[in-house]
Amino acid sequence: MERKRTFMLCLLISSIVFFSACAGMTPTQKGAVGGAAVGAVAGQIIGGNTAGTLIGAGVGALGGALLNDAIDKNKQGQ
Repeated sequence: MERKRTFMLCLLISSIVFFSACAGMTPTQKGAVGGAAVGAVAGQIIGGNTAGTLIGAGVGALGGALLNDAIDKNKQGQ
């Protein structure tokens, strides 16, 4: 029960941050925020502790930023 409540809290906070703070962001920044949110939730589910959540957020932010940066550069090159 505690895990489900933590998951829902993480999801709620990440949704609020994602939808309210992305107005003036570049695609790379948006990817980093989205990746961090997804990574944090995945890290919490997999690890079940704070360290797993933080590692997941870091890996997700890096992956999201790199992915969206590559997509943005590809779109600009066309």
